[in-house]
Amino acid sequence: MDLKDLPVTQRVNALVKALDGAQRTNEALARCGDGEAMLDVLLDASSRLGLGLTRWELENTPPIRDWIWWKNKEAPLTIGDSKPRYQQDGGQGKPRPEGSPEEEPPRRRFLGLF
Repeated sequence: MDLKDLPVTQRVNALVKALDGAQRTNEALARCGDGEAMLDVLLDASSRLGLGLTRWELENTPPIRDWIWWKNKEAPLTIGDSKPRYQQDGGQGKPRPEGSPEEEPPRRRFLGLF
């Protein structure tokens, strides 16, 4: 079975398990100045393991997404919504359809009748 055929969440979990005890990779991640540098290291590790993860899949799938937020010192909550970002984003961990635009229009919210 090819690892690239697994769902994104299982491939990310395989990457996380592979990072456990990988001293050089963990040191490289610790030296990264921001989330983008972390993504570069993680993409390299993914390609060496044959997981075929993309940058978008890594930055939108937990727990890697949370590591990047932490490294960038971004809050996991947005003031006013009291929802974790993963619930606000929607669709994380799912592959992006081919030809889909990078920026999606903002969702409209129903405020209620009262």
